[in-house]
Amino acid sequence: MSESKKFVSKALEELQHYVYVYSDPDTKKPFYIGKGKGNRCFNHLFETGETEKIKKLEEIKARGKSPLIEILVHGVDEDTAYKVEAATIDLIGIDNLTNMQKGHHSQMYGRIDVDELNDRFSNKVIRREDIDENVLLIRINQQYHYGMTDFELYEATRISWVVNKERANKLQYVFAVYNGMIKEVYQITAWLPAFSTMNTLTVDEEIIRKDKEKRMEFVGVIAPDEIRNKYLGGIVSNLFAHGNSNPILYVMNNKK
Repeated sequence: MSESKKFVSKALEELQHYVYVYSDPDTKKPFYIGKGKGNRCFNHLFETGETEKIKKLEEIKARGKSPLIEILVHGVDEDTAYKVEAATIDLIGIDNLTNMQKGHHSQMYGRIDVDELNDRFSNKVIRREDIDENVLLIRINQQYHYGMTDFELYEATRISWVVNKERANKLQYVFAVYNGMIKEVYQITAWLPAFSTMNTLTVDEEIIRKDKEKRMEFVGVIAPDEIRNKYLGGIVSNLFAHGNSNPILYVMNNKK
């Protein structure tokens, strides 16, 4: 168990930036990963609120114990600490932790398959003039996680978007885009009102209510090989204007 509430002066001199781990003292199972400097890692012991992290800390305290606090890496610069934090969260899995979000550099430096890494640096940049069909690019940065199944990727891409119905009916394909890369290409079968079909997503009810009449979902299938191979793994971050936070982008190139 960790009884210390601050570091001694010599430790503070040597620590610099570091990544720390909170674990259950009985199971040794990590439940929170953080990055800090100075006595940052002890601050959580004095927090109040209703977060999952605080609930876990209160549950440990109710057992008459303290969390196990460990330093995973220290003596590094801030950027390195961010990368280690992101990689550690990705390795354990955000769903297995009380962290509310992934690490700061998770999208760029987090856990990634070697084939995907090669795709990222393959220079397969898709320009607007390279797209011959009517397509909708959907950025799923918030929904995507490493290791998700093909079905989970499909569900995360197809559900609840504010789209123009007239334009949607002219679309042929949807690109699932994560971190500027096309992760999958779907051929659209139909557009339907949002949440009108069964799905496995856990969606905040406030999202369902907000703009519900404007929101739609699609059903579809994996695009034919000719289309899929043309675009899959391509980089399309250049198509989104700098500062554009809209998760969807239309590319309309024919009259169909």
